[in-house]
Amino acid sequence: MNLVARVRETALEQPTKIAYHFKGQDTSYAEFDQSIARFASALRELGVEKGDHVAFLLGNTPHFLISLYATMRLGATAIPINPIYTPDEISYILKDSDAKAVVALDLLLPLIEKADGAFPSIRTYIICETSTDTHGKINTLPEGVRGKVKAFTSLVASSLPEVLALEEIDPHDSAVILYTSGTTGRPKGAMLTHENLFSNARDTADYLGFTTTDKILATLPVFHVFALTVVVNAPLIKGATILLVPRFSPQSVFDMARDQKATVFAGVPTMYNFLYQFPQADVEDFSTIRLAISGGSSLPVALLHNFEDKYKVRISEGYGLSEASPVTCFNPLDCERKPGSIGKSIVNVENRVVNALGHDVGVGEVGELIVRGPNVMKGYYKMPEETAATIRDGWLYTGDLARIDEEGYFFIVDRKKDLVIVGGYNVYPREVEEVLFAHPGVVEAAVIGLPDVDFGEAIHAYVVLKDETISREDLSAYCAKHLAKYKIPRQFEFLEELPKNTTGKILRRSLKEHVK
Repeated sequence: MNLVARVRETALEQPTKIAYHFKGQDTSYAEFDQSIARFASALRELGVEKGDHVAFLLGNTPHFLISLYATMRLGATAIPINPIYTPDEISYILKDSDAKAVVALDLLLPLIEKADGAFPSIRTYIICETSTDTHGKINTLPEGVRGKVKAFTSLVASSLPEVLALEEIDPHDSAVILYTSGTTGRPKGAMLTHENLFSNARDTADYLGFTTTDKILATLPVFHVFALTVVVNAPLIKGATILLVPRFSPQSVFDMARDQKATVFAGVPTMYNFLYQFPQADVEDFSTIRLAISGGSSLPVALLHNFEDKYKVRISEGYGLSEASPVTCFNPLDCERKPGSIGKSIVNVENRVVNALGHDVGVGEVGELIVRGPNVMKGYYKMPEETAATIRDGWLYTGDLARIDEEGYFFIVDRKKDLVIVGGYNVYPREVEEVLFAHPGVVEAAVIGLPDVDFGEAIHAYVVLKDETISREDLSAYCAKHLAKYKIPRQFEFLEELPKNTTGKILRRSLKEHVK
């Protein structure tokens, strides 16, 4: 069994069951399955074959769901990309992933026109309409680019689903490659197989008790691994309904929860904070929510208690990472929940805390969290050395420091060494530093994360200048050209030199102490 076959099964058994709701319109499993088959057929007609890579620059719309499942149905590999990335960030992933086709929002047409020649491997751009003028915009493109551009709606409408039989999918083939920031400053593509995704969606859905009657609020960005499993694949495996919210706002969440009688909400701590602080909140809007799920970063215990007291709903906090599809732990629903803990290992997944030699540490002792199970990736795309360093003897070394108590509950002590998490998104300081280093007026730079009330953490940059006329505003504007908005430092502090050890390594811990 795989994700595509499971949706097909539900479409045959319960054709009228609602698969997803978007902007006031319901789509049944039968309609969803037909759209998947039609788009898969269209991709094949455009030359996409089994094993090819298809990149997505899409948000929380039906286009993403259809594109993902059609790509997997064809036996090709999906490459989800955050559509708010800068051209530099998008370009790197498109080139590194060897994408053959791109499915993108029409808002990105200017980028496609400007950068088409930079991607020789891409044969087709499929544009998803967000306005009535999309076809007009396509017709104004230069002839060379226009020939590569197709309209999503037209392709789905004109293709015949019966032309394409459901491909025989090898469970060990890559279904998705998710790019996650690396310590080198360049994103790494985690190759997740059909078995990885199906097993984690199945085990997460079982652990959280998802049923066909559930309605899951999809406010998390669906291109992110947390949402991909918890609010997309896990609900679809159970024949549940996904309530697609195009963009997060407290009002949109409460409106959708009330109007559609949502039963499950999943979010990052930043979302919980905004929902809790929202002055127009009506606790009755969340009265049908039976379960709230938190992930992406640690949820402050005070916020957990305050939110639960206000909205009368239990929050289950978990843990995961892209390389594990992502879920490895969740607080159990049928017994004690320990605030501050990421919970216990979910079924079929093993978590351990080990020392530098790979040996288990004692109860309460701090070590590195490692994971093993059918959810663990098969490796990083085109990065064998990084793969070998991360997966050892079948165990995924997360780089996170943790401890385990006598009852088997895990607690994250510290995040990956230098990782900063802004609103649930991972930001590696080295990536930001490399941008700053490229500025002609910067001698050196170091980046750390500092606590932030709204977003959990914010980026703080320390910079040594060789041109004292450069302002903080200049550096912020420069970063905005090369980095997604959430990666741009919130503050810049100018120093005469950065603290270093005897080998010349910058001491970030000293910078954090400097703030205090």
